[in-house]
Amino acid sequence: MTTPAGFHLYLDSADLAELRACLPHPVVHGVTTNPTLLRRAGVSRAALPALLHECLALGARQVQAQVQAVDAPGMLDDAHALLAQFAPGQLVVKIPATREGLRTGAQLTAEGHPVTYTAVYAPEQAHFAALLGAAYAAPYLGRLEDSGVDGLALIARMQALAVQAGGAMRLLVASVRSREAYLALLALGVGAITIPPRLFPQLLDHDATLEAERGFLADAHA
Repeated sequence: MTTPAGFHLYLDSADLAELRACLPHPVVHGVTTNPTLLRRAGVSRAALPALLHECLALGARQVQAQVQAVDAPGMLDDAHALLAQFAPGQLVVKIPATREGLRTGAQLTAEGHPVTYTAVYAPEQAHFAALLGAAYAAPYLGRLEDSGVDGLALIARMQALAVQAGGAMRLLVASVRSREAYLALLALGVGAITIPPRLFPQLLDHDATLEAERGFLADAHA
């Protein structure tokens, strides 16, 4: 059985000002976007490639963008148009985990392109994503909990099924709203998490550490 090597932390945003406040930083693997984030940031579809290239210039190793079609032929055309503007491996195509999406993603994976199946709400969706060789499957922790579901328990089931299926797929958990949720997901062993930039300083900037640093520097200069 193959398991993913290493953990991937993504920033979930299409706002360059937010991203520049976090990047470049070596703990960040990449940047995820979706049509909702693009709309909120005022980024048009035509401007999406430029945004993603700017993210790469800021140090992201991979960027993710979602197709905007509902049938397999449309998804494939959209994905190929995006992929043509990036070097191999730079862009991960996000595809909803629908019947047509699974069909599309399997084709893209066969062509050698990394794929994320997104809007994963059921354990079997994660299982199918792993069977089809996806790079990632993205469940939404916060949205699951908003609907009354025990999100962590469901994601734990998804994680177990992904491991059982073999391959190198990571769960890429989105809609993560707190440091506590982030740590709980790490305890489950998920292979990737995408966080809003506002959560980044809560994970990296700890008051006790900063206070200790100030004390050490004061003593060093005394």
